Amino acid sequence: MSSVVKHSSEADIENLEKLCERLAGFGVDVSLEWVDGFMTALLASRRAIAEHEWLPAMFGDAFGRAFADPDDVQQAMATLSARWAVLANQLDPEALLEAPDELRISPMMIAYDEEARREVVAGGHMTAEEADELLQTGALWAEGFRAATEAFAADWVEPDMDSEEGRWYDDCLMRVMALMLPPTDLAAYTSEAYPGETISREELIDDACFGVQDLRVYWLDHAPKPETRRVEPTPGRNDICPCGSGKKYKKCHGAA
Repeated sequence: MSSVVKHSSEADIENLEKLCERLAGFGVDVSLEWVDGFMTALLASRRAIAEHEWLPAMFGDAFGRAFADPDDVQQAMATLSARWAVLANQLDPEALLEAPDELRISPMMIAYDEEARREVVAGGHMTAEEADELLQTGALWAEGFRAATEAFAADWVEPDMDSEEGRWYDDCLMRVMALMLPPTDLAAYTSEAYPGETISREELIDDACFGVQDLRVYWLDHAPKPETRRVEPTPGRNDICPCGSGKKYKKCHGAA
């Protein structure tokens, strides 16, 4: 991975984790990993989504309740902005186009191995079957990504599966969503997507990250087009006013 790609500092990660813990105390079910996936989708989208749009979509009214004091709000936004800046740098379209084979994004994901799952089961938080299905590295991150695409569904239009571009777009999305699949469904997906290959979880995560980078580049050519504003020609001062009054324009709507 290129050394010029900026990464979040340990302090930034700790601050973001504390922010999520505080929000959880106000009834919103978020985690650092989920928030990172959500923000990644926002920055990989086809348009720049403003803060006043994505903040309530991500946290509902819990953010305003958790951070009511102006100083608290400023600090919380600084925490979110720090991660936003890192992701924006990693998904910089110019850099992605210059090095399409370079993995630039570095997602925040909790690594779950067999030992970690056993500890969760031993603590009585889940059954062994639930742990095997739910505690998969990258699953929460992908859930956050999906939540953002659903919150801004108008920006994540259904692809035209009859076109090569549409199928490629769908494949990029599916690489991310595959991280949420339970083991049986994931096995079916990998056998179809990677015939004859044995794919590790780490390789699936890398493919999901490349999928996000490809989506960012895809939207460069498929960004929403601005509406064309029709401007009617202004009548001459001695022409009849188009409002239908029968008066000359200069004595009617052109008087101003």
